[in-house]
Amino acid sequence: MNRPTVVSTQQWQAARDKLLTAEKELTHASDALAAQRRRMPMVRIDKEYTFQSSAGPASLLDLFDGRRQLIVYTFMWHGADHFCPGCSMFTDNIGHLAHLHARDTSMALVSRGPLAEITAFKQRMGWTVPWFSSLGNDFNDDIGAGDGFALNVFLRDGAEVYRTYSTTARGVDRLLSTWTLLDLTPYGRQETWEDSPDGWPQTQPYKWWRLHDEYREEASK
Repeated sequence: MNRPTVVSTQQWQAARDKLLTAEKELTHASDALAAQRRRMPMVRIDKEYTFQSSAGPASLLDLFDGRRQLIVYTFMWHGADHFCPGCSMFTDNIGHLAHLHARDTSMALVSRGPLAEITAFKQRMGWTVPWFSSLGNDFNDDIGAGDGFALNVFLRDGAEVYRTYSTTARGVDRLLSTWTLLDLTPYGRQETWEDSPDGWPQTQPYKWWRLHDEYREEASK
């Protein structure tokens, strides 16, 4: 298997310093983009949505749980026998919500699936993030998720709710700490779309993704 070139400590440090310059440029560009994102206009949500939760029916306002900001990840739902490994990987990467709560921000998952199936899967995965069913309402379609996945951000001003941001595809991808950490390694994510040296280990994207309790089962076969 190919591996990175072996050099002296001095040569390695010089290469690291050169990369650090590029990394700092990216950090500054990311900061500027975040500043631009904070200045985005917003749109008021006038439609009433009813979600289902273990505590009973809930409105979009209820998802804020009293806080002024809300991040909603629309978890793709294709039935109890077809759990989305990508959405599951995203949810595995959600940290302790206390840190978001400290900045007056809530987070919730929403799926267009039966609450009983959602609850059973949540228990299997050991997740604690609030998860609501949007089955029977237009929320997924209205926020650009449809039958897929998306991440949306909302702001509350009293009883008024506004949509401020939305992203999907690679916009959600970059939020996963799994990808951030793998991007620091020599072999990266090890997927065929990546620009890597010849001979680097790579497999097709999506094909290797599993629910976190399925990797162990596969390794034991």
